[in-house]
Amino acid sequence: MWFRFYTNENLTTELVETLRQLGHDVLTSYEAGNANQGIPDDQVLTTATAEGRAVLTFNRDDFLAL
Repeated sequence: MWFRFYTNENLTTELVETLRQLGHDVLTSYEAGNANQGIPDDQVLTTATAEGRAVLTFNRDDFLAL
């Protein structure tokens, strides 16, 4: 089973590459043109959801309320 992820800029490229090697579909915020722009977390979640992706981040606390 594979998953579709949307990752923000705090995940390492090594982790992203490992997930891809395992067969997961990973779109990074850099690739989406959304990195380092201060995009609100609710908009990040909306973008990921619209593309059928789960947000993968180390900022867990920022997304709990959403």
